[in-house]
Amino acid sequence: MATAWTFVRVVSFGIAINEVMYLRKFKKRMLSLCLSLSLSASMAAASLPPTLPLSDVYPGMEGTAYTVVDDSGDIVPFHVDIVGTYDEGSSTSRIMARASGPVVEQTGGTLQGMSGSPIYVDGALVGALSAGLKGMSLYTFFITPIDEMLRIWDMPDPKNAMRPKQVQIAKADKPETAEEEAAPEAKEKSAVKKAVQDDGPLLKLKNPSPKPEKKKEKKPSAGKKEEGGKDAAKREEKPSQEAEKPVGSDAGKPAEAAGTGASASRLAKEEEPAGKAERKEKTALFLAGFGRNGTSYMQEKLAGLGVKTGDLPAFGIPNPGTHVVYDGSLEPGSAVGVAVVYGDFSVGATGTVTAVDGNRVLAFGHPFLHKGNVNYFLTDAKVIGTISGPTDGMKIATIGNIIGRVNQDREAGVGGLIGSFPSTVPMRVRVHDASLGANKRFAVQIAYDEDFLPVLTSGIAYAAIGKTSDTVGEGTANVKFTIHSDAGEDGKIERSNMYYNASDVGKTSVAELAQLMTLLCQNTDKETDVTSIDVDVEMENTRKTASLISAVPDKPSAKPGETIHFRTTIKPFRKENEVISIPFRVPERQDPGVLRLDLRGGGLVPVTASLLQNALGIDTSVEEDKTQTTAEKVGQFLEMGRNNEIIIGPALAPPAAEEKGEKRPKGAKTVPLRAPEKKVDLLGQKAKRRGNPLETKFETGYIIDNVIHTSLLVEARDK
Repeated sequence: MATAWTFVRVVSFGIAINEVMYLRKFKKRMLSLCLSLSLSASMAAASLPPTLPLSDVYPGMEGTAYTVVDDSGDIVPFHVDIVGTYDEGSSTSRIMARASGPVVEQTGGTLQGMSGSPIYVDGALVGALSAGLKGMSLYTFFITPIDEMLRIWDMPDPKNAMRPKQVQIAKADKPETAEEEAAPEAKEKSAVKKAVQDDGPLLKLKNPSPKPEKKKEKKPSAGKKEEGGKDAAKREEKPSQEAEKPVGSDAGKPAEAAGTGASASRLAKEEEPAGKAERKEKTALFLAGFGRNGTSYMQEKLAGLGVKTGDLPAFGIPNPGTHVVYDGSLEPGSAVGVAVVYGDFSVGATGTVTAVDGNRVLAFGHPFLHKGNVNYFLTDAKVIGTISGPTDGMKIATIGNIIGRVNQDREAGVGGLIGSFPSTVPMRVRVHDASLGANKRFAVQIAYDEDFLPVLTSGIAYAAIGKTSDTVGEGTANVKFTIHSDAGEDGKIERSNMYYNASDVGKTSVAELAQLMTLLCQNTDKETDVTSIDVDVEMENTRKTASLISAVPDKPSAKPGETIHFRTTIKPFRKENEVISIPFRVPERQDPGVLRLDLRGGGLVPVTASLLQNALGIDTSVEEDKTQTTAEKVGQFLEMGRNNEIIIGPALAPPAAEEKGEKRPKGAKTVPLRAPEKKVDLLGQKAKRRGNPLETKFETGYIIDNVIHTSLLVEARDK
């Protein structure tokens, strides 16, 4: 319908008022015709229009650019004058141009979000609007030549064959019922929608075969010059057959510098000198759904990766739902989105489509994050409106439906494939705040990128906590997360812990998730297959900590192999003392004498000689750690003490007996704690022992915040 009405507007523009009655009848006749043309065009694959190489571009040429500027989704033209070429001596040159006409007068110039807008001269595609000059006119901009952008389609795509493929968004193989046979797309969309709902299954489907490419009519061109050298497109008359198609939805979250698009690449380096084209900047990521504190957290962590985030308030950007369109389409001038997170939280940027050839897409005219071969979501997008100032402006927009995969992120722009979807990691977070009585669930799909996964997963969990508790004040949280991965036993890694923080328990609570994801994604052993992540948080705005007061064995002495119980007194915060009984088994090979022990909270790392050497700058790294497998490192991580555990282990620096007034039995000496003997299986191989053999762990309902000392007299073995 949008295509038909756009056609009618272009055809009828500028006709005299006395012909209005005739036009009304004409529109009715054309409506039927255009609907037929639209249907037939949708069955045909879009093809690349004629292109004009940089060598044939010269000052004085006139052309037309196409973009979307409002929520109608209509692609509109504006006039372009070629000023000359701009060469920085690098692999990518630029064409300098100036914009004019009603559209740019209305928007206040060429804005962030217009990056990628195609420029045509005499019906041939010249390139993409891509950069502007800081602090200067919004009507002057630079164009990335199309011959530079076309190379993107020939770039290698090894990530298309990457190992972690289990979690791809995909189509069902075949309908199961007659009703589904009649409406397979409805079934697919319903399945994907269900997969990201609170209690829905995780997506574990395979990449679909590409759908037949959709054929469209030729792309808008600038129109042929008439007598007198006037460009028809400048007067917004129908430039050619291609001009009938400027429709679509644009996305333009803040983009580059004044007069550029896809997502404020200008914002990435404020120290760049004025007057320099912004073409070496990366696009700024924009965040949706994270809230104020979640956004600050993400900005801080992403900055550590060298990634700039946009300066729009994330809580003001509408967040997309989670929808997949398997027969999606884009056309030059329409909006396009690139996302690394999609769902209840989203992270990405938007810009404009430059060219489409079959299911291949070129956009932006400059890098997204300049990461080469990538694995991100390709989406359509919706423009909300435009904002402009004296020297800067942007289109406010949101990413829309997932329609494919972005596989190239290069200097000259981004490339994508419609109907081919990226490998993803589904993540679900449930947060229950007992103090508020709130229970919320969140679900996202994260594009599989090992550089971003640690930051994104912890940031999403932190934002979910903040959006549920609505505070960054004092709190205690119990966090359990499950990571489905080939690095864990039986295909999963589970970890739970308890946290307290006087100001922001959320940040403390997600630290271990980030630590483990970093271990998985940055290991040197092999590529790790992470297929899904589940996080469960129970929290309250109270302090649940306790201090150890004393620990006394239930009898004065014990023999090797015997189990005794330490009567342990703890003092919970602002509560009466509590007494718990902690079992401890004396090792079978323990030497007789006074056994000195420490009782400490599991989150308190004991001060060892190695740690002291590290503090002095002495490298104590063990070569064996560098040869460990990822699975072994994960096992060590899971054996770390938890904050709500009491750990009994050997005393590291006990005071002298005389200083404590201790009455030592005559002849008794202090002996070290002996590790239990390693067991041998039937094949004579030593069985693997989990955890530190010198430690005994006991779980409590409090975070233990100190260390105390105790001792036990070990008797000689029976002969």
